[in-house]
Amino acid sequence: MQLPTSLTFPHWRAVVRHSVPNVLEGKIVPAVLFIAILEWSGTRAAVLGALAFALGAMLVRVLRKQTITGLLWLTTLGLVARTIAALATGSAVIYFLQPTVSTALFGLAFLFSVPLGKPLVERLVLDFCPLDDETRAHPQLRRVFRDVSLWWAFTSMVNFSITLWLLLSQSPTTFVIVKSFMGPVTTTVTFGVAFLWFRAVMARSGTEVVFAPRAAGLLRVTG
Repeated sequence: MQLPTSLTFPHWRAVVRHSVPNVLEGKIVPAVLFIAILEWSGTRAAVLGALAFALGAMLVRVLRKQTITGLLWLTTLGLVARTIAALATGSAVIYFLQPTVSTALFGLAFLFSVPLGKPLVERLVLDFCPLDDETRAHPQLRRVFRDVSLWWAFTSMVNFSITLWLLLSQSPTTFVIVKSFMGPVTTTVTFGVAFLWFRAVMARSGTEVVFAPRAAGLLRVTG
């Protein structure tokens, strides 16, 4: 069977219309709720309130038989880590351990999503860019989703390992300085390699990546 020769991404307006509700639910509302409760009732109540919202949003999606977005999954995992840290001791190690635990949880989520046949990267892409079923089934795109999920898991666990070593072996000042540089570098490398890998896979398969006109809706495959 001949593979499709092009992948057409939707117009940026369609991407915005699709992604804004997901970003609001998965990122903005939990963050605003956390800050509001923090000012009113302290850290523990803030993390519990934000976590309750995230879990409630997931439950609503399950009851409505809707897909839980990748952003909502990652936010909930991060809030679980924050809740554990908030309910533990108030030591500096526990304080700095929270984002470190979040990184490890994210890495494990990306890793385990692959053998389950539901790469987390695919969910994240769908949060921002609507894809039709035919396009999602494209073998090269499926390969990219799988490989980038594994790559993201790898970089997350490397980040976690280095951060944990710094936290347990270095002074708080050294930890903060190194971590402030390591975070942006890791994120940039992760996204950069993922983008280059996507372009390379599409080029090797002879699949052209184009953008749809403003009137177009979902990303579509053409042969």
